[in-house]
Amino acid sequence: MSLIETEEQQALRAAVAALGKRYGREYFTRVVAEGKHTDDLWAEAAKLGYLGVNLPEEYGGGGGGITELALVLEELGAAGCPLLMLVVSPAICGTVIARFGTEEQKRQWLPGLADGSRKMAFGITEPDAGSNSHRITTTARRDPETGGWILNGRKVFISGVDIAEATLIVGRTEDARTGKLKPCLFIVPRDAPGFSRSPIEMELAAPEKQFELVLDDVRLPADALVGDEDAGLLQLFAGLNPERIMTAAFALGMARYALGRALEYARDRQVWKVPVGAHQAIAHPLAQCHIDIELARLMMHKAAHLYDSGDDMGAGEAANMAKYAAGEAAVKTVDQAVHTLGGNGLTAEYGLASMITAARVARIAPVSREMILNFVSHQSLGLPKSY
Repeated sequence: MSLIETEEQQALRAAVAALGKRYGREYFTRVVAEGKHTDDLWAEAAKLGYLGVNLPEEYGGGGGGITELALVLEELGAAGCPLLMLVVSPAICGTVIARFGTEEQKRQWLPGLADGSRKMAFGITEPDAGSNSHRITTTARRDPETGGWILNGRKVFISGVDIAEATLIVGRTEDARTGKLKPCLFIVPRDAPGFSRSPIEMELAAPEKQFELVLDDVRLPADALVGDEDAGLLQLFAGLNPERIMTAAFALGMARYALGRALEYARDRQVWKVPVGAHQAIAHPLAQCHIDIELARLMMHKAAHLYDSGDDMGAGEAANMAKYAAGEAAVKTVDQAVHTLGGNGLTAEYGLASMITAARVARIAPVSREMILNFVSHQSLGLPKSY
């Protein structure tokens, strides 16, 4: 990666890889089995300055960008111990607040997000809206008594609400001139009256839990609104593009870990006097996985570079492509890794089978592969919509 990474980024990659190696897959698996969270790894990564590497220096961050934060997540994932909340807390919420928050909001939240002492969840997905952010029905209206806001609605598949002090909720306000609903972002404290959560049982081995949220006349002060009430989709996609880039990093880390395990096995396992990796039926599919991973990494770097340089429109296309490519690479690589190990690929000892479900998440969330294909066909190719 030396052709597209600075010396500082290469040094960061090496340092994070060393941290991940000290924890590894055994740590991650044990935490999941005990129903705990990756608090130890989170705390050490915070102490070393990795969690807030993308946030402004004046608020305790590293002054880098999504490029650096994606690098951190990818390397931890490649070591077998990814931190999903990196996608949510510093990448989405931290970026949105850094770009559009008031000075008070920045001082209140960014230092804690940067040093890991505070976490924030992100709530956009709804039961009936799915991947269509234009159909969000969570509404916010002005409170005539206080001048604040009253929120009502539901959210589903929201990660880490139980360990986050607040959730950045995507709601809609009504434009007084047109009567149309427009998206807005609100910081909702975890203990706000009327704000309740219930866990969603998942067939997924992960320390971060998923929740359904209900907002029943949740009353917020006026300064709970992040950014301009009239900014609309600009502020929303300022968070969604980093989300896609970070999801690509998450998927690539997973794919690299699975490929590494498969290669170890293919080099050592002997059946007919030579390692099984000597046979093209084993070697060629693994080589294809490596190619897919490297191509997806290049697109992720492009997306991160465009975003960090301020090209939101260009970053939107590239971020969707990167997320698509990385998700496909992860699913294919994990499947091939399991297949390479044969029966051993399904054992708890090797720990690959549980990744089959996790890999599919990268295809589904935060936006499905089909919706990305819709985006590319409409926005990039200029084809008409079917909906």
